[in-house]
Amino acid sequence: MTHGEHTADDAVAAAQAESDQGSASRSSVDRERIAAAVLEILEAIGEDPSRDGLADTPTRVADAYAEFFGGVGQDAGVHLARPIPIEEGATSDVVLVRDIAFRSVCEHHLLPFLGTAHIAYLPDELVIGLGALPKLVDTLASRPQVQERLSEQIADTLVERLAPRGVLVVLQAAHGCVSMRGSRQLTSTTVTIASRGALADPAARAELMVLIGASADQAG
Repeated sequence: MTHGEHTADDAVAAAQAESDQGSASRSSVDRERIAAAVLEILEAIGEDPSRDGLADTPTRVADAYAEFFGGVGQDAGVHLARPIPIEEGATSDVVLVRDIAFRSVCEHHLLPFLGTAHIAYLPDELVIGLGALPKLVDTLASRPQVQERLSEQIADTLVERLAPRGVLVVLQAAHGCVSMRGSRQLTSTTVTIASRGALADPAARAELMVLIGASADQAG
């Protein structure tokens, strides 16, 4: 068997393995176990899970959790797997996509946090379709998370898949664990920033932060 045949066989095997892994991860949320656990929680807080308003709650929560945590075990980088080469001799300045809505679940209390993501990257040889960035954010957000790590994971995935000259990720979110419990700060938001390469430079980052801030001002 030639080297080329080996390579083709390896590629097919790798694709099959990736498909199998994807199928396994998509079915990793066990709805029946979640529903049973919710039933236990309802009983533990002194409720009657058989009453009309709660009879379907375990199933509803199981379906919601399957959506909230659908990114567990998924490779978010697949959304960046088909980059577009920049034409030889052409140059590209910063690409900035603002106001990407996302929701995630804090891993400490399993309460939601919701907000917006702003993603900028400075291409080197590759760009990606703009629609891929919200998909990247959604996959990484659809798992038990903390906002700080989510920012870093978005930035690292862009660096790994596109090898840009720089990356800046800014997330702003309101957290249920801050607004719904403890000090109950209803208007508090959290901002996290992850920067890489040329966009870690304070001057370059400041220029982009002005553009991101302009978006927030227009929304207000």
